[in-house]
Amino acid sequence: MRWTRLAASFLIAAAALAGVTHWRASAREAAAEAAFPPSGQFVTVDGLRLHYEMSGSGPDLVMIHGASGSLRDLTFALREQLTDRYRVTVIDRPGLGHSDPQPEVSLLAQAQAIKAAVAELGVKDPIVLGQSYGGAVALAWALDGGPRALVLVGSPSLPWPGTLDPWYRVTSTALGRAFAVPLASAYVPQSYVTAATSAVFAPDPVPPGYEAHLGTALTLRRQTLAANTAQVNALRAELVTMEPRYPGLTLPVELVHGSADTVVPLAIHSGPLSKLLPNVTLTVIDGAGHMPHHGHSQTVIDAIDRAALR
Repeated sequence: MRWTRLAASFLIAAAALAGVTHWRASAREAAAEAAFPPSGQFVTVDGLRLHYEMSGSGPDLVMIHGASGSLRDLTFALREQLTDRYRVTVIDRPGLGHSDPQPEVSLLAQAQAIKAAVAELGVKDPIVLGQSYGGAVALAWALDGGPRALVLVGSPSLPWPGTLDPWYRVTSTALGRAFAVPLASAYVPQSYVTAATSAVFAPDPVPPGYEAHLGTALTLRRQTLAANTAQVNALRAELVTMEPRYPGLTLPVELVHGSADTVVPLAIHSGPLSKLLPNVTLTVIDGAGHMPHHGHSQTVIDAIDRAALR
């Protein structure tokens, strides 16, 4: 009887915790979406709604954001420095920002969805910029055919030694995501998100107003967390299969990487990649971290302009 009572108490406590967690996560998601509603429009491809913004005039430039982010990262400051000479399309990757999640989380599936979406908008043979994880999506796009040129900013491109951090290891299985994602969505404080943002930018500072513009609360929604963790956990295995195909990419490629990037280290990714690609320029920004498109935006803009000329 004692064990029966203990088991019943445990089940009641677990049910109560699950209920409170669902309520807190739902309330936080509603508040985040009210504070940061869609800023652009939607295009539908095979039943998948993708959220995008298009502005400017000139040759087409498509920009793809990194992990745990949204198109807001690229509209904070970079885009407005480009619309005088490019038609710039920024798009939320599937499952992030305000775009629907895909059943298939691979780089190729995301690249094909984005490629089809921008084609619906009249974009043809664009220059494609990818930042961080978005650069891996851009590489998958190039391997599938289409871009005029690539600009990869702090992008993972080659398999790395070791394992991902504990959050991604915990969420590497469906069971782990089922437990960890709702708890994180409901209880992770904003102070933790602020500290994580600072770590991603380090040693560069986070620009004033960046977090408010990005809408970091959007990253804690359960759908976003689930999509992001599934995508990142699948990344290394996909890069293993992509690496042997890089020497066949003859389009112009501009690589921009910070020498102090500890999130996606130069020595593991853009450095070796520059030796595999036949038509590549590598620009290393001394002392820069993982987000050079903010603190060193002119270097990134110069790379885009070179890609357009090449």
